[in-house]
Amino acid sequence: MDKFFAGIDVSTQSLTISVLNISNYSIIYQDTLVYDTDLPTYRTINGTIGDNSLGISESDPNMWIEALNIIFQRLKLEGQILHKINALSISGQQHGLVALDKFGKLTKPTSKLWNDFSTQRECEILTDSLGGVSAMIAKIGNTQRTGYTASKIFHMYRNEKSYYENTDSFLLVHNFINWYLTGGIIAMEPGDASGSGLWDPVSKTWSTELIKIISDDLLEKLPNVTSSTESIGNISEELVAKYGFNPQCKIDAGSGDNMYSAIGTANTKPGTVTISLGTSGTAFTILENPYVDEEGEIALFCDSTGNYMPLLCVSNMSGGYNTFLKEHSLSHLDFEDLISKTEPCNNGNIIVPWYEGERTPDIPNAAPLYFGFGFKDLNKKSIARGILEGHILNLNQGFERMPVKPKILHLTGGLSLSKSWCQTIANIFNCQAVPVIGEGAALGAAIHAAWVWELESGNKNINLTELTDNFVEYDEQLRCNPDPNYVDKYKNLKSLYKSITYRIRGLESKDPFLKRKNIL
Repeated sequence: MDKFFAGIDVSTQSLTISVLNISNYSIIYQDTLVYDTDLPTYRTINGTIGDNSLGISESDPNMWIEALNIIFQRLKLEGQILHKINALSISGQQHGLVALDKFGKLTKPTSKLWNDFSTQRECEILTDSLGGVSAMIAKIGNTQRTGYTASKIFHMYRNEKSYYENTDSFLLVHNFINWYLTGGIIAMEPGDASGSGLWDPVSKTWSTELIKIISDDLLEKLPNVTSSTESIGNISEELVAKYGFNPQCKIDAGSGDNMYSAIGTANTKPGTVTISLGTSGTAFTILENPYVDEEGEIALFCDSTGNYMPLLCVSNMSGGYNTFLKEHSLSHLDFEDLISKTEPCNNGNIIVPWYEGERTPDIPNAAPLYFGFGFKDLNKKSIARGILEGHILNLNQGFERMPVKPKILHLTGGLSLSKSWCQTIANIFNCQAVPVIGEGAALGAAIHAAWVWELESGNKNINLTELTDNFVEYDEQLRCNPDPNYVDKYKNLKSLYKSITYRIRGLESKDPFLKRKNIL
């Protein structure tokens, strides 16, 4: 008997659906809608609106609902698939703030997103009011960052008071989509809640002390946090009538895109690390016990299975690469050709790729630095190599604080399709790297929906790892091992990169100019 399950990823730039049949472990339907091109009336650039010079990055939540309905309409034309879906789960970009009044209307017409940097002052006030960075980490296991939701709510309270006062419920992106799918059920789960900057993953409670710094009535506006391994209700009667859904279709609790990317990239076993190469760059693993980074550079999140997911996120990943291609009218193949004509380590020339501020290290006002480039290096080849290595060095430096020695790196995101990116990651991280085929977050959401539905149906023997192993595929042509000819050279380059970034931040380090001389 067929058992259909759907996962939907509401990302920054697009909405993607995957429908699975776990009876024969097949993916029966996939579709993606790109906001910029498919919904031009919203006038987004890379899925966002706002003034980049002011650090503002927002979207209209109505755009996500419209995209969802278009996807459902397309799926309806495929026959009886919708009627056969037993459960559906939503993956959403983390940290985005959606504000609803008591009637379910948006109080603010736009949602601040994860890459909005306009709330730095609010982060500073929250941190100082609680007693500093160490006190903040002690209270919620994390520092306050502009990407998190707490500063977005505080910014609304300080600068858009009427929006705040009219808000009955503050939701994250996937909670908002769940609200729509269920016809009004409001709930949050530990994975996304732990990325809000208001919820303590260790005690698994809202931090009332921090919440009261923002406002005495904020706790009343925050949802209950339910289990990540339970459904929150059935799909609404309206959507059943409109598209032909099974009225018994369960709506899974859902989670953030990083939590579902872990499942969709088979990151369910110790020693596996997922690296996501998208607009931002992330690296994460799964642990049974919480890990609190004393410096706060590794985020402490819950996953969507009852475990913990220490996560590193850098704001800058594909942006520098994509801009370089655009400015020089280059294709991805052109970039590969340029890289093939350069030497790894780039003669000690490094680009510190902090193009749009940076999240790790936490420097919202950061700018890029080109180090070591002489007259002969000011060419496309050297700059291309610098962009490639700079982004990976930046990610790797943060990863050094991660409490895991990886056995394998599972890569996802657009840049994972590049041989030069895969090989350079393997070299710099000194670990085998292999891209995962397909859309990790949407696939992970669908697998999670199937797992939870089976558990709630009484099948206690259902194994999540078995499900992921049967669905997740790898691009064997792009599987890369570290090149022994360059591992030691990259070790020296990593040390040089660290020295540069420490000097910029006013931290103690060895002379980077001398270190570069020793590399040459």
